[in-house]
Amino acid sequence: MKIAVSSMGKQLDSPIDPRFGRAPYLIIVDTDSLEYEAVDNAENMNAFKGAGIQAAATVSRKGAKALLTGYCGPKAFEALSTAKIKVANDVTGTVKDAVTAYKEGRVAFSDNPNVESHW
Repeated sequence: MKIAVSSMGKQLDSPIDPRFGRAPYLIIVDTDSLEYEAVDNAENMNAFKGAGIQAAATVSRKGAKALLTGYCGPKAFEALSTAKIKVANDVTGTVKDAVTAYKEGRVAFSDNPNVESHW
């Protein structure tokens, strides 16, 4: 299964970026093989608006079924929910730490966004 993690870097040992829509990278990880792709999210980092929605579209296009991040706003959360992508907020550590926690069932999925619009 593929999952997405908001990241400050391109590697599995990169720290999670708490800002989903404005993270420099979205790491798409295959939880079975640990093969991954670092998706450059620079276009959304400085976007005037819509960063979360555009990042959600990227996650959906890449086939991820879950997102692990720090903060997810209401518009991005709605877009992800519509695409049937589960969201785990308040995730910290490295991308690899988050993937391990996910695989071990230690990630709690959210029913709601955890920040207001334009956080």
